[in-house]
Amino acid sequence: MRRKIVAANWKMNMSLYETENFWKVFDTEISESTNIEIVIAPPFTALYKLSELTAKSQKVRLGAQNMHFEKSGAYTGEISATMLRELFVRYVILGHSERRQHFGETNELINKKVLAALASQLRVILCVGETLAEREAGKEKEVVEKQLRGCLKGVKPEQFDDIVIAYEPVWAIGTGRNATPEQAQDCHSAVREFLSELAGKEIAQRVRIQYGGSVNPSNAPQLLEKPDIDGALVGGASLDPRNFALIVRAAESTQSS
Repeated sequence: MRRKIVAANWKMNMSLYETENFWKVFDTEISESTNIEIVIAPPFTALYKLSELTAKSQKVRLGAQNMHFEKSGAYTGEISATMLRELFVRYVILGHSERRQHFGETNELINKKVLAALASQLRVILCVGETLAEREAGKEKEVVEKQLRGCLKGVKPEQFDDIVIAYEPVWAIGTGRNATPEQAQDCHSAVREFLSELAGKEIAQRVRIQYGGSVNPSNAPQLLEKPDIDGALVGGASLDPRNFALIVRAAESTQSS
């Protein structure tokens, strides 16, 4: 059975002070023996602080929101996988629609990052998803397949166990809108079919696929009970420790179903 994974993407939010306050509350809100995997991806400035805070925790893994594909060099403003590993980062989010939209990241560039992350023993949360125009044109599965094929080019079958796919319809990210549980399940099922073509059915059945896009405590239970939805990538709702804890509990309650 696939172990559910709930990840917080804080984006460009949370100071060091806010990070410490978040952890004080969140740490008391979640079970010591959680049966799911929890990831928090703060901004780079808070990685060291959160690494310290979670050092004794068996519940939470540290994530990063981005990385460069080179190990070092003249890349002002960038950060490498090696640097992330020094802070005990375990996951890195790659291909988020905001990186694609605002920073011009292409499938080819994201593919370089995916391969570099895996080579450095970082696990990847790879984001895919369609715009509203693409959804209305009925091209959502075509778009997602193209993204998967481009971003996962050259990934070896045995490396898929270190990859989580996050299906995030762009029109639902930060908008308050979200795909219905049925729409989300339909696309998650399609993603698993595409993965079967890329890596084989047995491997595809092991890959975890998260849903992202305005996930909150109210809609999380219905989304997470769907058979191909293996967790959530949470944006705005993850900035509140109690709301994020409620989403974690929703995932815990559906783990065995």
